[in-house]
Amino acid sequence: MAVKPLDKLPEEPLTINRALLSVSDKTGLIPLAKTLHEAGVELISTGGTARKIRSADIPVTDISELTGFPESLDGRVKTLHPRVHAGLLARTSYQPDLDELKKLNVKPIELVVVNLYPFKETVADPDCSPATATENIDIGGPTMIRAAAKNFAHVSVLTAPGQYEHFIRQLKEHNTVDFEFRKALAREAFNHTANYDAHIADYFNRLFEEDNPPQLNISLPKSQELRYGENPHQKAAVYGNQPAFIDCFHGKKLSYNNYLDLDSALNLIADFEESAPTCAIFKHTVPCGVATGQNLATAWEKAFATDTKSPFGGIVVVNRPLDIEAAKAIDEIFTEIIIAPSFSDEAETLLRQKKKRRLVRLKQSVRGTQTRHFRSIFGGALSQQPDFVTERMEDYEVVTEREPTEQEIRDLLFAWKVVKHVKSNAIVYARKEQTIGIGTGQTSRVEASEIAIAKAEEEGLSTEHTVIASDAFFPFADGVEAAAKAGSTAVIQPGGSIRDEEVIKMANKHNLAMVFTGKRHFRH
Repeated sequence: MAVKPLDKLPEEPLTINRALLSVSDKTGLIPLAKTLHEAGVELISTGGTARKIRSADIPVTDISELTGFPESLDGRVKTLHPRVHAGLLARTSYQPDLDELKKLNVKPIELVVVNLYPFKETVADPDCSPATATENIDIGGPTMIRAAAKNFAHVSVLTAPGQYEHFIRQLKEHNTVDFEFRKALAREAFNHTANYDAHIADYFNRLFEEDNPPQLNISLPKSQELRYGENPHQKAAVYGNQPAFIDCFHGKKLSYNNYLDLDSALNLIADFEESAPTCAIFKHTVPCGVATGQNLATAWEKAFATDTKSPFGGIVVVNRPLDIEAAKAIDEIFTEIIIAPSFSDEAETLLRQKKKRRLVRLKQSVRGTQTRHFRSIFGGALSQQPDFVTERMEDYEVVTEREPTEQEIRDLLFAWKVVKHVKSNAIVYARKEQTIGIGTGQTSRVEASEIAIAKAEEEGLSTEHTVIASDAFFPFADGVEAAAKAGSTAVIQPGGSIRDEEVIKMANKHNLAMVFTGKRHFRH
């Protein structure tokens, strides 16, 4: 039988006569219960929540007294009862509902205070079993929240201790709860249950260990409102838990484009966590210089030498605590963001002198924490595993007559890590763990190589005795021939072209060592 809708939701302030409280997180419970009691509200509660309220000498009615049915099955069944849900769902501005309540001998409940079993926190424990996980799936709580939120015109619903202060203030000042606040609480309630269900669904998807589950459930809280998006006419916000990874402790709030640059920088530096001191400089999400050195100051100087024009206003990321020597070197030009695991006191004091510069402390690596990458497209989204791989020479194949030298191996692995973070088609020339030339985002692989060589020449850097990394296979031998003419001595690439034999033959002709990785690193 269809429910007759009201012509218009009543927007009058709501008087609270009865409240049902059942919370897992008991933060702020007693001040709230005390305020309700002092306002003449009858309190109904369950289990541990009732005991907590009673311990503060606040009168409370057990839910079993209301329902006439004992809490059962180890507390699994407490609030799933018509006397509860009829009281929550009754439209008290609608006389037929009031008449039916009277006939059923049920009183309305105008306030629900519920937060849920900590399912997300429970399953975050790697030792959590399916038995433990399923016991932490709340059933009665979400049902009450949804019922109260649906009937927000006649019921208030509180789902988090952070809401209590505003609610208490309204109740004390007006002895009622206004319509707009109830509507806002209902929105938070539905977002809360949606987020809760998304985590449960995600957990069950993981149980099946499928690469691509049948349903994509993404539920992320808003982390920060942004001034604008990629351009000033675009509204934007960032969602998720970025503060778990970074702390921007100096300078203006991060912008949309800052977050894009940070994401690229954090992904690259994650590939150099176990390396010697490493510095990378980014501009528009693309590395314009990367280097490893004996210390960070040396690494910065080598990275900056790759491209001395682009780094102005760019992003710098390092894989070691930033010391004063490196800070002084970086401070010689304006950089918009500097990211480091930590900053020495001297370095921080120096770098804080530029008020517009943002200083970001890297709290944890992004490696291992990202299980999927998503990109919105027409009609939905693309989903894939992140491109985190351990680069080891023993996993690759030397396909040429000449084996690479030890120095070439170090440089090949270095260049292969870098090229993964350059937009395709991507070419990286490197020597002594320093990028010499970077060619990015070209429709032709040869053109990407030519740009890399041209940029090196512009900076006065020789490409003699470099290695070259290509994010995808060379489709023709001319790419390797061009590298040989530029002075390269070794090549690293995925292989897999139908012309691999021609490419290998060209490498042998020029006495180049060439390594096939068997893995491609496209980045679009």
